[in-house]
Amino acid sequence: MSDVELRTYTYIDVFQPQVASFLATVARGFLPTEGQAALIMEIAPGMGINRVMDIALKRTDVRPGMMVVERVFGMLEVHSFDQGEVRAAGEAILDALELTQEERLKPTVKTTQVITGVDAHHSMLVNRMRHGNFLLSGEAFYILEVHPAGYAVFAANEAEKAAEVEVLEILAFGAFGRVFLGGTESNIQEAASAVENALAAVTGRVSGS
Repeated sequence: MSDVELRTYTYIDVFQPQVASFLATVARGFLPTEGQAALIMEIAPGMGINRVMDIALKRTDVRPGMMVVERVFGMLEVHSFDQGEVRAAGEAILDALELTQEERLKPTVKTTQVITGVDAHHSMLVNRMRHGNFLLSGEAFYILEVHPAGYAVFAANEAEKAAEVEVLEILAFGAFGRVFLGGTESNIQEAASAVENALAAVTGRVSGS
């Protein structure tokens, strides 16, 4: 039995342009680019993520974009244009930790909101705390809070696949993940539906089990 808890374990098959560009603004490693595949993992205890990163880099040809070590959780993102290498990295990590994909936590949507016709003053407040595109007055504003946090990147990527939206913010580590999106009301509704369907389709154990 592994002493590591697998919280998030998810593949990004093809990074969408805005999501890849957003991560490039916050990542401190090798920056991902549009079209690459990625693996995102979150584990506990947090310091174990160093061992996980070591396995991925020594056994496969992937590049590290992010490694975050918190008090409780550790998170990483590795990527490559070769989807096979990304999947091999995940398999090597699971094998070394004596874990299976099904031991990951199933994502749980904690908050989802759509605010239509955003006031100009509200949009200014949002824009002060975003790393991505701008939210404009009159647009619709989508807010997602998901647990575990690592699924936020997957959610944002699925949203951008589904509709023409503006990626405002992705927070993929900590107690909860958050995604902020902007756009027309119809596009935001389409993106929200795609996100919630994609997260619901992810298998795994229920938190607390």
